[in-house]
Amino acid sequence: MTDSQDKKTTSAPTTAANQAWGGRFDEPVDDFVARFTASVQFDQRLYREDIQGSIAHAQMLCEVDVLSAEERDQIVAGLEHIGEDIGAGNFTWSIAREDVHMNIEAALTERIGSVGKKLHTGRSRNDQVATDIRLWLRHQIDDLTTLVGLLQRGIIDLAGRHNDTIMPGFTHLQTAQPVTFGHHLLAWNEMLERDYSRLIDCRERLNQCPLGAAALAGTTYPIDRQSSAEKLGFAKPSENSLDSVSDRDFAIEFCAAASILMTHLSRISEELILWTSAQFNFIYLPDRFCTGSSIMPQKKNPDVPELVRGKTGRVNGNLIALLTLMKSQPLAYNKDNQEDKEPLFDSVDTLADCLRAFADMVPAIVANKDAMYSAAKAGFSTATDLADYLVGRGIAFRDAHEIVGKSVAYGIDKAIDLSDMSLAELRQFAPEIDADVFDVLTLEGSVAARSHHGGTAPSAVAAATLRALARLENR
Repeated sequence: MTDSQDKKTTSAPTTAANQAWGGRFDEPVDDFVARFTASVQFDQRLYREDIQGSIAHAQMLCEVDVLSAEERDQIVAGLEHIGEDIGAGNFTWSIAREDVHMNIEAALTERIGSVGKKLHTGRSRNDQVATDIRLWLRHQIDDLTTLVGLLQRGIIDLAGRHNDTIMPGFTHLQTAQPVTFGHHLLAWNEMLERDYSRLIDCRERLNQCPLGAAALAGTTYPIDRQSSAEKLGFAKPSENSLDSVSDRDFAIEFCAAASILMTHLSRISEELILWTSAQFNFIYLPDRFCTGSSIMPQKKNPDVPELVRGKTGRVNGNLIALLTLMKSQPLAYNKDNQEDKEPLFDSVDTLADCLRAFADMVPAIVANKDAMYSAAKAGFSTATDLADYLVGRGIAFRDAHEIVGKSVAYGIDKAIDLSDMSLAELRQFAPEIDADVFDVLTLEGSVAARSHHGGTAPSAVAAATLRALARLENR
């Protein structure tokens, strides 16, 4: 919501019964209870979707002769003008009117008269809010998948520039085997490719229209739910009226996908934080993505990845909040569901900000090739290559493993890498070793040998980069 919209939310005393449901009550709701139970403070951000759904509903009611064409046109024009006023910040939201739906409907009646009261024929706020949230989240997913694609493109482009830049690969955060920086970057891309698919799957499942389910049992009016669904771009109307108004699976599913995506961003953040440290010095992040220290003038802190790492807990918490919200609810709608929006809104906002930050930052990463190469060479990362070489000479792998372990111990004692040992030094551990061993003990030879599909060889990484780019462009 805009600041102007927020400032125009009023908490006028409820001196009269609520016009939407007050006929049953003898006294107005207590002012505190009105504020406590109202949702307009946060659900006003659904105003576009609420107006969109109301216009479709009015058009459908006209098609089935519940509204005249003149009444439909009055309602549609009134709703469109209200939308313009809200967008311009010229609308006063009232807590006494509880939510976005009643604020808009009351404003419509004030503007066009009693015709506005006919809009709610054949529907309930229960199916109305379920429709609004689905419309809103569908649009947000479209924006988020675009951001995921922007980040993927940045990663793929960077990988293409570093398909032969050698760095250490790690297990247990210890140097394991040499890989290329491009190969490592494409591992990030695979995470995001799955995230993209999850968001698309979520969008497909949520794309059913609850409008017409009314409060819980449907309506006696001759509505055309297929027409409403088509007008709003849904694939079809939802199947069961009870489920339609009480289901929040789509919000939970989205928050689960968002949590996994944020977990991936957090893992990437952790690597970026480590790599920018003086101890690693693998990459350089431009100053615009970092901050300094108020007391230590030498500091350059990777605040963007650190904050993304921290915000992951926030999004995970929103998922737990929604799961807990729904775990004990009987069918159909309950007031508990008012609590579904803020966690969902926050997850969308947080994820969008993190993706936007990463999409800007990742393409700007500068690799320190020398530091990466030195680190890969310093950790005996070609030890497995030596073991494989010995297996090729007829030595059983377990025996080869022991031989290489002894040669590494020798290297540690002498402070030299396997590739820097002389042939005579190596042959003291296994006479089967010949001069061609140095073809596999070099970092270049090690990565080049892994040229299969999905491997880390420069040629394999170049091919994988082209495949990743093709997937991106064929969406």
